[in-house]
Amino acid sequence: MTTFDPQTMISVEDARTLILGSVEPGPVEEVDIVQALGRVVARDLASDIDIAPFDNTAMDGFALIATDIEAASADAPVTLRIVAHVGAGSVYEQTVQPGEAVRIMTGAPIPAGADTVVKVEDVTWSGTGTVGDTVTFAASNPVGRNIRYHGEECKAGDVVISAGEIISSSGVGLMASTGYATAPVYARPRVGVISLGSELVGIGDKPGPGQIRNSNCYSLAAEAASAGAIPVIYPTCEDDQDLITATVKKACAECDVVVSSGGASGGDFDYITQAADAIGKVFFKYVNMRPGKSQTYALVDGTPFFGLAGNPAAATIGFEMLVRPVLRKMQGYAALDRPLTKAVLSGGVKKVEKRRSYLRGRVERQADGTMLAKLAKNQSSALLGAMQHANCLVIIPEGGVAAVDGMDVECMRLDMEEGTEV
Repeated sequence: MTTFDPQTMISVEDARTLILGSVEPGPVEEVDIVQALGRVVARDLASDIDIAPFDNTAMDGFALIATDIEAASADAPVTLRIVAHVGAGSVYEQTVQPGEAVRIMTGAPIPAGADTVVKVEDVTWSGTGTVGDTVTFAASNPVGRNIRYHGEECKAGDVVISAGEIISSSGVGLMASTGYATAPVYARPRVGVISLGSELVGIGDKPGPGQIRNSNCYSLAAEAASAGAIPVIYPTCEDDQDLITATVKKACAECDVVVSSGGASGGDFDYITQAADAIGKVFFKYVNMRPGKSQTYALVDGTPFFGLAGNPAAATIGFEMLVRPVLRKMQGYAALDRPLTKAVLSGGVKKVEKRRSYLRGRVERQADGTMLAKLAKNQSSALLGAMQHANCLVIIPEGGVAAVDGMDVECMRLDMEEGTEV
């Protein structure tokens, strides 16, 4: 059992600093390069060959000597003899001579002697435009045009993707072209999700008197998946401290992070803090925010454990503020914070809160370029509908600041990933 002050309410910033300071990037795994999309590379990746491996054409057209057509114009066109027709994967073994042109397809090697490629759309030809026919040019073409040079992308041994970079779809192609069938990326953490409450029933059950369907485990599992983690849903726990303690202990042994919802306040049947305290080290129980004041954080045998509030919106916002940054850090991401947008508040709320408020709303750019934040009509922490339709959390500072029409606010963008420029 650990010692902590159960009455102390920690700030959001202090909570995040404490939590993030207790975790590190997770283990590294090799995955198929397509499965690496969107994930963080754990070490530098160097090319095994020069890219491009040879000078090649970027266009279907004609390879020739640029000086042959430097005087060409619509009034004085220049005609050359076609000496070869080369497709991708083929090579013209001869050297292009003055007065000659090679018809060439995209990706084919540039023949020796040629120093420019004219697009096929910019010429006319006799016959079928193949060997023995002629091709006519009505304009000059500078040296190097439409040529991709040997080693233009990189040389063998050059680092093409650095440790810490996020793999894009183009990065997947770059790895393939530089010899990587797999990529070393930070592993996706397993997140155990536990719902607490004797009143909870399954999706397929019709709630009886005093019962509600268990929605939190699914919304929090979806939150974990959205953050790149692998959710693991555990059976719902009734309000029994021994059962809750055993389930949390089991989940912490099997997962990298564990999140529960419910049983986090100070009611007669709120056991989660006591359970975490019995098997691990509890750091805090209350965070200075609304919704989601009651949030327990502990380490159980080194596994981060979060006891989130039971109200659905409060649990979701608690996950966004405290759990999501942890999951991103464990996966090697440098950007841990959702983007913030400055806006003008439209409307307000009557109740003045001493805690920092995270209000569900939508922020949108107006015709005059200003950003306007509109609050959801119902800010109840028990409702998920406002979260479904929100694209931001409107932040109202702590200290009894009222949310009033026309005030300047910051909005945490739920519709943008961390690191996005706004």
